[in-house]
Parts: sequence; structure tokens; C-alpha cells
Amino acid sequence: MYKLLGGLKDYLKWQDIVIDNAVFRLHNMFTTVLLLTCSMIITASQFVGNPIQCIVGKGLPTQPINTYCWITSTFTMPDAFLRQVGREVAHPGVANDFGDEDAKKYYTYYQWVCFVLFFQAVMCYVPKWLWDCWEGGLLRTIIMGLNIGMCKEEDKCKKKKALIEYLLKHVKKHNMYAFRYWFCEVLCLVNILVQLQLMNHFFDGEFFSYGLRVMSFSQQSQEERVDPMIYVFPRVTKCTFHKYGPSGTIQKHDSLCVLPLNIVNEKTYIFLWFWYIILATMLSILVVYRAVILAVPSVRPRLLHARNRMVPREAAEAIARKTDIGDWWILYMLGRNMDPLIYREVIGELAKKIETAASNNP
Repeated sequence: MYKLLGGLKDYLKWQDIVIDNAVFRLHNMFTTVLLLTCSMIITASQFVGNPIQCIVGKGLPTQPINTYCWITSTFTMPDAFLRQVGREVAHPGVANDFGDEDAKKYYTYYQWVCFVLFFQAVMCYVPKWLWDCWEGGLLRTIIMGLNIGMCKEEDKCKKKKALIEYLLKHVKKHNMYAFRYWFCEVLCLVNILVQLQLMNHFFDGEFFSYGLRVMSFSQQSQEERVDPMIYVFPRVTKCTFHKYGPSGTIQKHDSLCVLPLNIVNEKTYIFLWFWYIILATMLSILVVYRAVILAVPSVRPRLLHARNRMVPREAAEAIARKTDIGDWWILYMLGRNMDPLIYREVIGELAKKIETAASNNP
């Protein structure tokens, strides 16, 4: 188990060249690793341990009943969650059904949890995979090692000259680069919102309010408490098994089943509920921030200057005025990766050449 989880650390390695946003990485890297870790832990508990243990009557083999109840489904009586345990019911949600099939709440999701978590991890990784394919190592190529300031002056000058020549030659040709990246950020938000909806459907409409009910649970009086985690992830359920008797008559056997796996499930999904809400909020703010950058060009030179305070405001305004949004984005990302002193020199020289070219071609 340690070896399996230890292999996930490679996804969280420090990057010397950053080609995306921190919130983008939280969605693509941290959330992917988190979901894969949860999937592995639940898979180990489900297929290696004892995910279900049923109490059966005399003459019935325990293991076949456990297997049957696991692969079919177990159920509770929702109205029994409100009754007093020890007096009216034996366990929360466990009561006599009196033959009323419509009153039963069946639980069929628990054998699918590990697969659903793995599918969610794949979906969280898709935006990063798309962006890596589209980006194609462009930033790393044009930076040429200028993220490290300690280099020979001759090499530094050659690399700066090559970078400025590239930027001048490809001015107003980077719009698609920026739009593709921002599309991937929007895709992250859509992915989180869709996953929230799917998880709510997966748990029969119980997931959206799950975290809120857990928070309000601690504020209720002891007599009125109904643990929402037990309602969504019951620890004790019922299972009905039918078999033929000695004379061929169908016999009905009632079993009480303990689900220790749901202890892991309930803690997993309460953490995921909070994390998804936080991540959806951060991604929403990020998308609004990108919309402001697109709609209000006057903020771009300020952001370029804020990225590196050593860059003169006049140079930042000149570049933002004479270039498109894609060029501005490339320069902004260069500021995140290049040595600050070298970046200041590049921006200064680039602003002068752009202004000169604009004055020669009115």
C-alpha cells in the first residue's frame, strides 16, 4: 500500500518552469492525487479486507450470505433513523419493513465507490493533459535557461537577443496560446460543477447538503441528533436472502449486515465535499478574473508591472498598448519564470523596439 501511494508523489514534483496557474494546478495535480489516493485506500479496504459482515440464522453459511448481500444490495428504513436506538429500533435505520417495499431505501453504490473516484481523478487530469499537448513546451523553449540568473554574460546576451527577436517576429500571433489555456481553466470549473452534480445523483440527491448537515449536526442537542453520515453511509443495514427449503418451498431469511467500509466512505466524502466547494469557489473567482483581463485592457500593464516591480510602468504600458492579449500573456508568464533582472532588461529592450517599429510604420 505504501509503495502504491508513494508513487503518486511524482505528480506533485516541483516545476522549474511554470506554465499554468496555482489554482489550475490544485485542480489538475492535487485533486487528481487526492482522488487516486482515496480510490486506492477504499479499493484496499474493499477487496483486501472485509467490506461487509452479516449476521445470519442457523443453518445458513456466513460467507455466501456476505457475498450475496455485497453484490446485490442492502437496505434501511428511512423513517427508522428518527426513532430512539435501543428502545424503538436496534440500530439507526434498521426496523421491520412489514412487507412495504416502497418504504425501503436501497444502497447499491458502495461497491462502485473506488471506480467512481478513479473516474473522477481521470476527469480532473484531462485539462492538464490538454494544456500540455497544446503548450508543447513553448515557454521552456523560449526561456532557454534564463530562469537562472547565474550564467555567463556572453551566453545571457545571446539568449536575450534570441528571445527578443522571437517576440518581435511573432508579435500578435500568440492569441490562440492564451485562449487555449484559459479554455482549460474554464474546463476545470465545468468539470468540478459536473462532478458535484454526478456525486449528488450517485448518492440519490444527498450529496449537495451533506457537508452542511454534518456542520449543523454538532450544534444540535443530543436528543435531536440524527447523524447525516449514518443516513448517507449507514453502518448497519438489512439484507433479504431467499432459498429453497427441503420440500422446495421458498424460504425468506433476514440478515443484519455491518458495513465497516462505510466508515472510510463517510470520512472520504465529507472531506471531498469541503474540498470541491472550496475548489469550485476558487475556480469561479479565477474565471471572473480572466474575464476582467479580457474585457478591461487597462489592467494588463498594471498586472505586468505587479509581476515584476523592477519593470518600468511606462514600458509595461507601451507593450500592452502595442501587442495583443496573447503576447501580453506570454510576457506575463515569462515574468513568472525568468530571473527578475534579466526579465527587466528584456521588457525594457522589447518596449523600445516595439515603439520604434510602430513609429516607423504609422
